[in-house]
Amino acid sequence: MSAAPVSTIHARDNTFVKELRRLAQDSTAYRRQGRLWLEGEHLCRAALARQLRPSIAVFAESFWPQAQAEYAQDASKIMVLAEPLFAGISALESPARMGFILDLPAPASLQPGAATVVLDRVQDAGNMGSILRSAAAFGFRQVLALKGSAALWSPKVLRAGMGAHFALNLIEAAGPAELQALQLPMLVTSPHAGEYLHRTTLPWPCAWIMGHEGQGVTPALTAKAALRIRIAQPGGQESLNVAAAAAICLHASSALAAGAGEGMEGVSELPVRR
Repeated sequence: MSAAPVSTIHARDNTFVKELRRLAQDSTAYRRQGRLWLEGEHLCRAALARQLRPSIAVFAESFWPQAQAEYAQDASKIMVLAEPLFAGISALESPARMGFILDLPAPASLQPGAATVVLDRVQDAGNMGSILRSAAAFGFRQVLALKGSAALWSPKVLRAGMGAHFALNLIEAAGPAELQALQLPMLVTSPHAGEYLHRTTLPWPCAWIMGHEGQGVTPALTAKAALRIRIAQPGGQESLNVAAAAAICLHASSALAAGAGEGMEGVSELPVRR
């Protein structure tokens, strides 16, 4: 494969720079542009590891001589930006030296029966990205972001996800039809009601619902849950951050499923509540 053509930009009012700045700093610009912005070597490497080839690779001018040997053949086109331009695009306190522009993936098809995490109006990008990482780590192959949740493919969520997006079946702006099509028992967390997690036999596969940071899971979804689960907090805190709660719950499900083996003996089957 021959090296991609390289363009160097020093003008702040360049059209490409303006569009990239919007893509990098506006959480929903990816929907209008149909493109994603991945900033930083770690995230770019994660995309390459999943055989994703960027349409454009962008480098800070000072980094390009070092990066050329490794990344010159990974993109269809390469843009090298003057240092102040790259810094002006970055949403990070310490700007990265490179980024990839990828085409926005086509909308995913829901996979009925796949272990799933449902995000019910989760607002914070850091929380959302952290939950995606936990889902990927603990064997939950699918994530449904219900309407009202933070933008799933925003630059902040992509950074917080650290590559987890590329390992998951992601469905954005999901609604009641998608939830019903899952055909899985749904589990919700509650700080004051339900069975303690460490004393409960969890169903597998299942759908864990993680709710809004302040309001929790909506009453309508809670009413449909097969189980309400609370996490023991002997230290006396009133509640846990949603990303921390998700990590604990998903790990508990994963550990039980792994211990049960392929036959899933010992893992209970709960009815799906409509």
